[in-house]
Amino acid sequence: MPSLPLLLATVAALLASWAPLPTEASSWWSLAMNPVQRPEMFIIGAQPVCSQLPGLSPGQRKLCQLYQEHMAYIGEGARTGIKECQHQFRQRRWNCSTVGNASVFGRVVQIGSRETAFTYAVSAAGVVNAISRACREGELSTCGCSRAARPKDLPRDWLWGGCGDNVEYGYRFAKEFVDAREREKNFAKGSEEQGRVLMNLQNNEAGRRAVYKMADVACKCHGVSGSCSLKTCWLQLAEFRKVGDQLKEKYDSAAAMRITRRGKLELVNSRFNQPTPEDLVYVDPSPDYCLRNESTGSLGTQGRLCNKTSEGMDGCALMCCGRGYDQFKSVQVERCHCKFHWCCFVRCKKCTEVVDQFVCK
Repeated sequence: MPSLPLLLATVAALLASWAPLPTEASSWWSLAMNPVQRPEMFIIGAQPVCSQLPGLSPGQRKLCQLYQEHMAYIGEGARTGIKECQHQFRQRRWNCSTVGNASVFGRVVQIGSRETAFTYAVSAAGVVNAISRACREGELSTCGCSRAARPKDLPRDWLWGGCGDNVEYGYRFAKEFVDAREREKNFAKGSEEQGRVLMNLQNNEAGRRAVYKMADVACKCHGVSGSCSLKTCWLQLAEFRKVGDQLKEKYDSAAAMRITRRGKLELVNSRFNQPTPEDLVYVDPSPDYCLRNESTGSLGTQGRLCNKTSEGMDGCALMCCGRGYDQFKSVQVERCHCKFHWCCFVRCKKCTEVVDQFVCK
């Protein structure tokens, strides 16, 4: 008969193996998954919209009550950020996959990795982008066209006017809303949890600044027969793809940080330059994205398409993590031999092609 200490050790091991996985915290990102009703669609006497929205922190819920008409555009911004994240990482082992719950990205963002840093930055950028554009389009009662000052280097005979994207308001509102979740947390100074909060705030700011600093002057010509004798100029958001490209560069050069006893983030390697407010930072190494892992949230790369001839991250050698790949043939249908017919349509034929494709084992 086994001894009592041995039985206790066995039971403890079994309980440890049955311990539930860490819960997936809900997030305001879930507004991207469930379209938010605009205020004019609310039904009189119905439950307030803010109490129905999943993923909001107490501070964000209060802001929702004050700015209900903004919520649809916060959701739009989150969708823009997620879509851009998936584009930028489409050829990487981690491809910014979403899961079907209020956490949106699953447990993978509970790790303070480079990938999490990018996710926070690009989603915050998406909110600035969407709110700024909604102001210009007259969709929000608390803001309108941009009031940015006339640039000093604009030629004197060009008019500064038009209705520009209100990046100033978009930046301020996104800072208030997105950062609310982090600012209402109260962790012990110098703790890992406080380090994660500071990391999130830094990356949120980097995303917002990318949109703010990349907004530029756009102009339109006026004059007889397109002579462009006069120009009207205004402030305009950059294409969000350019914002995503810049944040991807920041991801590649992200700084590894750690929390000090004084409650500040410091570089792990002091030989590198101190990050600016426009840089991304992380506090944890990235998990292994090769294999599916429920505890880290990694979905693995099994079944992912890869490029047999590429030596980059999208190549089968790296994407499949040395497990090999399977080959199959697929039929692709494309439009071809297109001709313009007067007036005014284009007629195309459909061409089929059998192509080889490769998927990771």
